[in-house]
Formats: sequence, structure tokens, C-alpha cells
Amino acid sequence: MQQQRPTAERHTPVLRDRIVELLAPALQAEGAVYVDGTLGMGGHTEAVLTACPGAIAVGIDRDTEALTLAGERLARFGDRFVPVHAVYDAIPEALAERGIQEAQAILFDLGVSSLQLDEAERGFAYRMDAPLDMRMDQSTGLTAADVLNDYDVRELEVILRDFGEERFARKIARAVVAERDKEPFTTSGRLVELLHRVVPAASQRSGGHPAKRTFQALRIEVNAELSVWADALPAALALLPVGGRIAVLSYHSLEDRITKRGLALGATSSAPPDLPVELPEHKPWLKLLTRGAEVAGEAERAENPRAASVRLRAAERTRSELPQKSGKPVPNFPKKWGETAPKGETR
Repeated sequence: MQQQRPTAERHTPVLRDRIVELLAPALQAEGAVYVDGTLGMGGHTEAVLTACPGAIAVGIDRDTEALTLAGERLARFGDRFVPVHAVYDAIPEALAERGIQEAQAILFDLGVSSLQLDEAERGFAYRMDAPLDMRMDQSTGLTAADVLNDYDVRELEVILRDFGEERFARKIARAVVAERDKEPFTTSGRLVELLHRVVPAASQRSGGHPAKRTFQALRIEVNAELSVWADALPAALALLPVGGRIAVLSYHSLEDRITKRGLALGATSSAPPDLPVELPEHKPWLKLLTRGAEVAGEAERAENPRAASVRLRAAERTRSELPQKSGKPVPNFPKKWGETAPKGETR
């Protein structure tokens, strides 16, 4: 059974070698700190700790099962690996509690993990009938069933449209409300059947599985993924010292858009266009390490299906002073870029 396979066999890290290539230059000093903000089953952290024998790693994940499996995989590194149960927007607090003030390298591998997809009872995969859960941290928060059964038709439409980029959001939302009036949703199979009926056949032929976008939207809403990421990115950038590096793996356009804008703003002069001289406080404080978004090669995409949609962006901190805002140095870009979850950002 899959649960009995070694963790390393269950998980192939996306763009593992490229991540090591990008982050290792910042981790050569003894005691350099590497933060894996989305630890998963620990594949990237294993590769980084192997390549950088003087570094220590702080692995953060909201999924307690992932922390357990990664801990087993990384046990051979002893106290060079520190697991932390938290959401990745809490990286500054997690490091501060351990007396760490900065991180020389930070990685985020966003979205749903291989572990969560592989385990049917988690409800992330639309090809398996399972309880409609979709929580990355199963100890807290609303489930996907709660969203389907409790949100009104307009709220469902907004989630499907904005988080799933679903063309038929209104039609699906109305069908969900009509169906739940008969009986509440509890399993993914019933929702998939509804989507097969509601999404036009022509769209199913050209746009892939009819449940793909709806499941993405529900997962993002349940885990507040976009608002958490919009908070986590500037917080992580502020932890980098000069020469520190960050790498981000994204799997859909919404999270990649936040990454692109955040890194680009840090890598662009903030001087007004008509200013004759660029003052030091206007100079960029990031240098982009990737040209646009890098993708996985053909061979990796063939071997690892999760790599098919990956977009990699990376940057290096180039100066210590950050732009000022409200008297405090912070990355000078907004926390939110139009996320429209109808019930706010606290979930």
C-alpha cells in the first residue's frame, strides 16, 4: 500500500536541482539558515541540507502529517533540521521564537502537496470519491463541504470565478444551491457528478476535467491561500539579509501573479519618472535571479506530473535598507492584490 512506501518514494520534489542551484550560494557559511515555508514531505529540504553541509533548516507546514513524514525523512540530519507547525505567513514569529532574526535562503512550494493529493480521505483530488474536506491543517477551520452547504449563491459564484477562473461560475453556483436543498454535500463524488452535468460538453472536451477549476477554487477558499501568500511574501523578503535568496514555485496564475508583482516591485526603482537623480532610498533592493518564470524541462514533466504547471521565480536581496512605510521599514508593496473572498481573510 502507498502509505507503507518510504517517504522519498512517495514524493518527487519539483525542480529540486534548480532550487539547490539557486539557493546554495546563500548557504555556504556555517550556521546559515534555510527556511522551507512549505515543507511537505521534505524533498527540497533534504536536497538543500545535503548540498550545504553547514546550513540548518527550519521546515514549516500547517499539515501535521507532513511534518511527521518529513521528520522521518530528515532524521539523519539531527538538529540541523527544525520542524515547525504553522502557516507560512507566520515565518517571522516562528523564527523569532527560536532566536533566529534572519534567513539566508527561503523556499515556498505553493499549492496542494503530493501527500494531500495522494490521500483520498483529504478530499483534494476530484478523481477519487472522498469526504469534502480540503483543509491543509485538519485540526481547524471550515471544510469544502461547509463552503458548499453554507455560502449563498453569490458568494459561491465569486469564489468559483475569482479563485477558480471558472467561466460557468454562476451556473455552477446555482446548481450547487439547488442540489444542496435536496441534501447537503458531503463527498466529492456527488459534486463531480454535478459538474459533469452542468459544465457544457464542449468545454469539457477543450478545457480538461470539469471539476478542476471548482476544486481549485474551494481549496483556495478553505485554506485562504491567496491572502496568506500575499501576507507571507513581504514578511519573508524582510527576513533576508543582503545576499539572501528566495525561490517560489507556483502552480496557477493567481499565486504566480502575487509572486511576480511582489518581486518585480522590489527589483524596480521607486523613484518618480521625472526625478533627475535617483536617491538611495529609491534604489531597487532585490535582484531577479530568473528571467520571467522558469518552467520544468520536458523530461521532468514526463516523469513528474506535478511539474507540468510549475512556474519558478527567484530573487536576491541587494541592499539592507527597505522602503519606509508608517515609520517602519517594510517591503514597499501592498499586502493584497484584489483577493475577493466574500467572507473576509480570517479563514
